[in-house]
Amino acid sequence: MTLPRTVGVFGGGRMGSGIAHAFLASGSRVIVVESDPETAAQAGERVSGSLAKADAKGALGVPLQDALSRLRTTADPGELAACELVVEAVPEDAALKAEVFALVERQAPDAVLASNTSSLSIGGLAGGLAAPERFLGLHFFNPVPVSDLIEIVVGPRTDPALVVRAQEWAGALGKTPIIVADSPGFASSRLGVSLALEAMRMLEEGVASAADIDTAMTLGYRHPMGPLRTTDVVGLDVRLAIAEHLAR
Repeated sequence: MTLPRTVGVFGGGRMGSGIAHAFLASGSRVIVVESDPETAAQAGERVSGSLAKADAKGALGVPLQDALSRLRTTADPGELAACELVVEAVPEDAALKAEVFALVERQAPDAVLASNTSSLSIGGLAGGLAAPERFLGLHFFNPVPVSDLIEIVVGPRTDPALVVRAQEWAGALGKTPIIVADSPGFASSRLGVSLALEAMRMLEEGVASAADIDTAMTLGYRHPMGPLRTTDVVGLDVRLAIAEHLAR
């Protein structure tokens, strides 16, 4: 199955720009929406730079100018009306995400809506939507252009046919999908945060150095990256937000 012809990404930060890159590299037209023109321009520079870097390494897969020609950044959410799929990629704040989805649903009433949340309830985020059956979680992983995984989170009212389509989209992006029920932390964040927090406790207790804790997992369990280094990549703010959500 081909990808949606036009994909919207609401939020052009680290994750949003990576998601835009992935769809552009796979042939879709992408509209990145930000809160104001200056931030939208910065998002455009971020995506363009990411594409150029991949192209320089021979890893883009499509001509650079072709990908750039399909990128649009804007502060006007009305442009999302042309999208078949809109992926939300704003910070992990349930109230903020709810505002975004209410706005997006008004602008693109026929589009599939997806959240890149790493831990928030898909059912909860869908609570204010007119068509929750067209909503699901598409949790991408950082750095998106090179990560092989997409976590598809199925909400209580997500249409099963949409889950099948999402699996096909993941394949078209060159990624492996996993299907997860709507539960706190899903699969990846629940496991990842648990391991990271235990590694931090071990470091605090002086069990081993940070380097040796990470080496225990990379060599002993063949993890590509240790839990402490992974936390540095993910961000302490993200880890904290997920841990607080799981604790609640």
